[in-house]
Amino acid sequence: MSNDKKADFSGVTAKVDSTENIKEKADFSGVTARVDSTEDIVGVGGPQAASYTIAKGDTLSSIAQKHYGKAGAWKMIFEANRDVIDDPDRIFPGQTIKLPPTE
Repeated sequence: MSNDKKADFSGVTAKVDSTENIKEKADFSGVTARVDSTEDIVGVGGPQAASYTIAKGDTLSSIAQKHYGKAGAWKMIFEANRDVIDDPDRIFPGQTIKLPPTE
């Protein structure tokens, strides 16, 4: 599955002096870190992808029409399921796919 968004660790900095010959506790007061939320990437706290089990006669277009109201949304379904669907014209009854939330 391709995802254009990637975690940005460019703001993470750290400094740790060696504690090899120090008998006191290490001082980590100079350590800083910044973590941006990956919520919009993984969908935590937002709309979750529903699952759908493909039935005989289903096509990605018919599933998109039924769940999103537009057959053209088949591309969104296909992209969300690249890990289980190699060819959008070859889906099989019994396959379980994700129906991603609309944006």
